Amino acid sequence: MGAKPVLVLASASPARKALLHAAGIDAEIIVSGVDESAVDATAPDTLCGVLARLKAHAVAERLRHREPARGSVLVLGCDSVLAFDGQILGKPDSAEDAVKRWHAMRGRSGVLHTGHCLVDLESGDTAERVGSTTVYFAELSDEEIDAYVGSGEPLWVAGAFTIDGLGGPFVEGIEGDHSNVIGLSLPLLRHLLGDLGWSITDLWRAR
Repeated sequence: MGAKPVLVLASASPARKALLHAAGIDAEIIVSGVDESAVDATAPDTLCGVLARLKAHAVAERLRHREPARGSVLVLGCDSVLAFDGQILGKPDSAEDAVKRWHAMRGRSGVLHTGHCLVDLESGDTAERVGSTTVYFAELSDEEIDAYVGSGEPLWVAGAFTIDGLGGPFVEGIEGDHSNVIGLSLPLLRHLLGDLGWSITDLWRAR
């Protein structure tokens, strides 16, 4: 489809950026500024899908007005939530909230949903998908929970846990895509690109 496209990630997540970088993709970061609390949905896959769409389109619209066309630009919005015990869990409100969640989650499982929305700036075409991965949590001790929350890491991530950081030892196993739990499913990104007529290899940095 011509020249190598530029991928813009509509997210401040360092984990998503690092995931793309490890896969050979250098993404430009533009934070969407979308107010996530303004969206209300009862289904977790619907909620993360709507938020991903809002983030992608907010950044795409900003780019359309900010500068002249610069070749092919793809904007990727993502959002993750944890479905657990009938609740939709985004980022915890406080350390106390994170501790409470972990006391409930330990020894049990939840489903991490990540919404993805890819916008082709030039054509205006959009592709969307939601990835879902079951996560099995370890039976943490009270001391481990206090130490983990005290590290600060759980306060900045959906579900109050990571799989690629300090929280990795506390995840006993998963069913589904590992990268989806980090916040961006690489297999889904490949499919989204295909939906818009691109290949994942089009995004690889020059070697």
